[in-house]
Formats: sequence, C-alpha cells, structure tokens
Amino acid sequence: MTAAQVVRSEWTKIRSVASTVWTLSLAVVVTIALGMLIAALSRSEFDSMSSRDRLAFDPTFISFAGMSLGQLAMIVFGVLVVSNEYSTGMIRASLAAVPQRGTFLFSKLAVATALALVVSLATSFAAFFLGQAMLGEHRASIGDDGVLRAVIGGGLYMTLIALFSMGVAAMLRSPMLSLGILMPFFFLISNILGNVDATKKIGRFLPDQAGSKIMQVVPPLDDDTPYGPWGGLGIMALWVVAALIGGHVLLKRRDAQ
Repeated sequence: MTAAQVVRSEWTKIRSVASTVWTLSLAVVVTIALGMLIAALSRSEFDSMSSRDRLAFDPTFISFAGMSLGQLAMIVFGVLVVSNEYSTGMIRASLAAVPQRGTFLFSKLAVATALALVVSLATSFAAFFLGQAMLGEHRASIGDDGVLRAVIGGGLYMTLIALFSMGVAAMLRSPMLSLGILMPFFFLISNILGNVDATKKIGRFLPDQAGSKIMQVVPPLDDDTPYGPWGGLGIMALWVVAALIGGHVLLKRRDAQ
C-alpha cells in the first residue's frame, strides 16, 4: 500500500469507531462547559477577592479551567486510536497489509493528530470567547498582549496530550494498562509533585505542568518557574517525542499481538 492509501485507511478506522468520536465530543463539551462555570463563579467572587488575588487574576487562564477534565477525554482518545486494534486482534491484519511498521504508525499518528488539532483549536477558541462572556467586565480581549498566544497554545496543549497518550499506548499496547498509568500520572502524581514543596521543582518539568504554562497570560505572584510559555510547551513536546520514539522502537521489535 502507498502512504496515501495507508492514511486513508487510518482515517476510515478512526471515524468508523464510535468510541473515538464520542471521546472527542466529550472533550469539547467538558472543556467549554466547565470553563464557563468557573468563569461565572470567578466573576461573582471578584469583588470579594483580596488585592493580591486581583493582581494575579488571569481571565484568559480561567477560561481554560475545563481543560483539566477535557484532557482526560483527549487521553482516552489517544489511547483508543492506537490500542483498539490490539484489543480486537485487528493489528495482525493491519501489519500484514502494511508491513512497513514505521509507515503504519506514522500514518495513524498523522491522521489522529490532525483531527485532535482541529478539535482542540476549535475548543480552545470557543472556551475562551464563551468564558470571557461569562466574566463580563473582567474579561480579556483576544487582542490583548499574550492572549492569542494562550488561546492557540491551549489547542496545542490538548493536541500534545493526545499525542503523548498515543506514544504511551504504542509502547504498552493494552488500553487498560495505558489508561491505568496515564490517568494516575496526570491526575494524581503530577498534582502531588507539583504542590508539595519538596518536589515542586521536579513537578514543574512534567508534561502537563510545563505545557499548561502556554495558557497563562498573567503569571502567578512570586513565580520562579525557570521557563516561559513557549519553553514550557517545548518541554512538553520533548516528553511527547520520547513517548513516540519508544512506541516506534517497540513496534518494530515486537511481534504483532
């Protein structure tokens, strides 16, 4: 099969599996809805905030509060895209049809990443504009310094989350094992390491904590993070590259199972 044929085949696989479509839809709904809710609550509490809290008030970042749960759906999407064929046994037929395993994996990742990017960017812009509408007079404008970067960065962040999950799933093959590692990693381990004084300097270099820096316009007070928004996204990208390389190496070395 040619590369174009493999890409078309992977596109057919993704859009024909209901679970992947539903997970992307869930990512959109959860991210936007929770962002609007947090924005509305922030607006009602703004007058009672201390002067210190008002200095650190970041209306743009508040719009993206829903991404903490929206990324859960993107993780599931990334895992299912890669591991579904292993769980159903279809991987043998796929690799028989496309013996060039690098081409097979690259095509799958390219199609899934393109889809995730389109959905993530649309979600990020929608979350921003609807969240700012809920903030009323405290809202930010898309033309303010750093805001457009943060909105585009939100889409890139969610895309990288999905891509990182694809790399991990390619290494582990099992959807249950992949989710069993990724979910605690992002929602438990990362939060613990990032909020405990003894490990905070380590936690800030984890993919989600580093990557989320791109969505901040107003830095937290007393912020001593040694990298900026793009530096944080770069650190996250390195994690993604490492996961994809691991997935590619193991795919080439193992038998199809």
